[in-house]
Amino acid sequence: MNIVVTVKQVPDPNIPPADIQLDPGARRIVSPFGVAPGMNGYDANALEEALRLREKHGGRVTALALGDDDSRATLKRAIAMGADAAVLLNDPQWSNADSAGIGEALAAAVRKIGAFDLVLCGRQASDTDGGQVLYWLAAGLDIPAVSPVSTIEELADGALGVHRLSEEGYHRVRVQLPALIGISSEINEPRRPSMRGITTSGRAHIPGWKAGDLGLLPRAPKVELRRLRVQLRASRAELIGGDCGAAQGVALADKLRERGLI
Repeated sequence: MNIVVTVKQVPDPNIPPADIQLDPGARRIVSPFGVAPGMNGYDANALEEALRLREKHGGRVTALALGDDDSRATLKRAIAMGADAAVLLNDPQWSNADSAGIGEALAAAVRKIGAFDLVLCGRQASDTDGGQVLYWLAAGLDIPAVSPVSTIEELADGALGVHRLSEEGYHRVRVQLPALIGISSEINEPRRPSMRGITTSGRAHIPGWKAGDLGLLPRAPKVELRRLRVQLRASRAELIGGDCGAAQGVALADKLRERGLI
């Protein structure tokens, strides 16, 4: 089973609000000094699920990222976790691309990688929460897409059974392969890289592909972000005391009842 997993390097979502910084053009969040960016959380869940599918059915897992050269760190982490190979799309013309442009580039890269059975993506990226790129990617590959998925049940007769999350719970869906699945965080707990994996990732060759390598012509984005504004809101936390968990639960319920929340 050949699986391609898209991963994105994002600022640490746990950055304290007071430390959030924007780039000089006010178009994106940048990581403050001493806080390294990392793999998007949903993408880590997608990679973990790909590794579990490979362990069960065999095959190959390739991690694919679009970003600047610093994104190699996230791809090296993907290899350290167990991915067989990684590819970086690092053409500067994609730095301000919209979701459609990014999806087009990723689709061209997947086709260049070769035959595949499954594309796994995180349901959305933590820095934008857009959740659009995976659908543009599926459209570019002309394959069905199901998202967000909390469980992959079975692989049988060339089709995958999944649970697609809904407001009421979930729908059981059977999708014919090849397909794209958008993974949600409920599906698993991503593994930590092993020492052997870290050593392997340090020696790994990660090719960088440009638009010309994919046969793509420059294109202007249909949507352009002119300015990003971050509004910080004051928050207050109150610790609930108690001698044991049961007492704390009673105290919490009393507080919520006082404020009319229950």
